[in-house]
Amino acid sequence: MKFKDKTRQKIGIIGGGQLGKMMILEAKKMGFYVTILDPTKKCPAHSIADQHLVADFDDREAIRKLAEQSDLITYEFEHIGVEPLKELEAEGYKIYPTARSLEIIQNKYHQKNVLKQDQIAVPDFVKVKNPAEIREAAEKFGYPLMLKSCTGGYDGKGNALIKNQAEVEIAFQELGAGKTPLMAEKYIPFKKEISIIAARGLTGEMKVYPAGENDHQDNILYETKVPAEISAELEDEAEEFAREVLKVFEGIGIFCVEMFVTEDNQLLVNEIAPRPHNSGHYTIEGCVTSQFEQHVRAITALPLGDTTLVRPAVMRNILGSGKEGKAEVVGLDSALAVEGVKVHIYQKTISRPGRKMGHLTVTADSLDQASELALEASRLIEIKGEKN
Repeated sequence: MKFKDKTRQKIGIIGGGQLGKMMILEAKKMGFYVTILDPTKKCPAHSIADQHLVADFDDREAIRKLAEQSDLITYEFEHIGVEPLKELEAEGYKIYPTARSLEIIQNKYHQKNVLKQDQIAVPDFVKVKNPAEIREAAEKFGYPLMLKSCTGGYDGKGNALIKNQAEVEIAFQELGAGKTPLMAEKYIPFKKEISIIAARGLTGEMKVYPAGENDHQDNILYETKVPAEISAELEDEAEEFAREVLKVFEGIGIFCVEMFVTEDNQLLVNEIAPRPHNSGHYTIEGCVTSQFEQHVRAITALPLGDTTLVRPAVMRNILGSGKEGKAEVVGLDSALAVEGVKVHIYQKTISRPGRKMGHLTVTADSLDQASELALEASRLIEIKGEKN
C-alpha cells in the first residue's frame, strides 16, 4: 500500500528495550503509530508505545499478529527467529532490514564469508567442530586465538580468547562443547576499535556518519568518542567499507559496521549489526540527525537526514553497579550539573552489575574537553540495585 501521508504508516518493532524506546521517541515526533512486541510487561519502551504485544520473541502467532497490525516491521536486536520473518516476507509483509540480511548476519561465519567474497577485509577465520580442529586453526593462525559462537553472541558473550594449547579444551567447553556452531578467528592485536553508523533508504539513498572510536571494558562498550582520532584516508576507507556493507546486504535502515585498526593502519571489519547501535547513541546530541530518526526515515521511505557532526561528542554507558535489585538512580543531579551533559535513563526495573542501564553524552568545542566532562559526569552518577 502506498501512503500519500507517510505518517499514517503503522510501525511494528520486535523488541521493547532501550533501542526500541529511542526509536519510538523519534517516530512519535513525526506522528507515527508504533506497536512493540516484547515479553517483559514493563520493558523500557512500554510506557511510550501505542500498543504492546506481550509475547516471546519466538512466538510465531504473536509475530504474525504484529505484522497484521502494522504496515512494516523492524527490530531492535538481531537474535530473533528468522523463519517466521521469512514466511511473512514471502506473503508480502514489509520487514526492514530484510529477513535475508538478518539471516546472514545472525551467523558470524556466514557474515564473514559474505564479506570476504565481496573482498571486504576481515580477520582470517575457519569453521571448527571440536578441539582437534581448534588446534589445527591455531597452527594456522597462531596463539592467541579467538574462538567464537557463530550464533547468539553479544557484548562479548559467545567469545573466548585462547592464549595457548592448554586452554583449547576449556574454551571449547565454555562455548557449549559443540552444541552450537563455532568458528576460530585469527587474533588481531589492533590499536583502535572504530565503528561506522550508516543508513540506506528504500530508494537506495545512503548516508554515513563520522567514525566513532570505541573503548570496550570486559567486552562491553564503555565509551565512544567522535570524531575518531584516525587519518582522513582511514576515515574515507571506513566510510567506503560501510557503503559496501549496505550494498552487499541490501540493507534498509541503520547498520553498524565495527572495525579494527591494525598496528600498520589497515582496516578489518569485525562485526555488523543490522540496527541502531550503542556506539551510535552519540548521534542524538552530536549530529543533525540521530541514528534513531534516520532509521525511522529509512524504513518509512522518507528522505534521509543530514549526518553532520555538530560538535565533538563523547558517549559513556552507565552500567549497573552494586548488587542485583530494583534499579535506583543515584547522583543524577550532580551529573546534570556538569556542563554539556545529557543523561538517558532506560527505565529498566532491575539493575545488575554490568547491565546497560543508561548512557550519558557530552558535546563540547573540543574532543579533549568533551572527554574530561564525560569522565567527570560518569563518576557522579550510578544505577544500582536497591538494598532489600
